[in-house]
Amino acid sequence: MWFIVKNNTGHCQIVSSDQIPADNAEILEQWGSFTSSEEAIAHRVGLIRAGKCQPQ
Repeated sequence: MWFIVKNNTGHCQIVSSDQIPADNAEILEQWGSFTSSEEAIAHRVGLIRAGKCQPQ
């Protein structure tokens, strides 16, 4: 499973379920779960276009 997480700098990263940090204090928002990284990438592009995430 794949997730999109937004950190305190406003950037969104795509991470697998085992990469989500145990200390969730750095995560402002989280979207997912997605079945593939490609699906997560497509949703991240949409979040950037909607102004919810900053491009890296």
